[in-house]
Amino acid sequence: MKKATDSATGQPRGAAEAEPAISRREVEHIALLARLEASDAELDAYAGSLSRLLRYFERLNELNTDGVEPTSHPVPLINVLRRDVERPSLPVGRALANAPEEEDNCFKAPRVIQES
Repeated sequence: MKKATDSATGQPRGAAEAEPAISRREVEHIALLARLEASDAELDAYAGSLSRLLRYFERLNELNTDGVEPTSHPVPLINVLRRDVERPSLPVGRALANAPEEEDNCFKAPRVIQES
């Protein structure tokens, strides 16, 4: 009887979770930096998902790429932007029409950097 394997790592299912590539503590730190709230269950789930993703990238690093030309874009780049010409800007009142708060004709946002 053949054992089920993890599609990302090729290891027997369950073996991939034995040694996480990213710890729950690292996920907590990333969430803190990104200012994201996450429950304990979500942090555990994210740690597992990110670990599987990182192990998959490690597996890709094992591929033989000899003779494969490095590329940064699979198709040629074409500039499809409009000409950069000066035009009248949006009236201030219209720009701020949906702003939750405004001050001195500017968007007002909550402070995100703490004073020391």
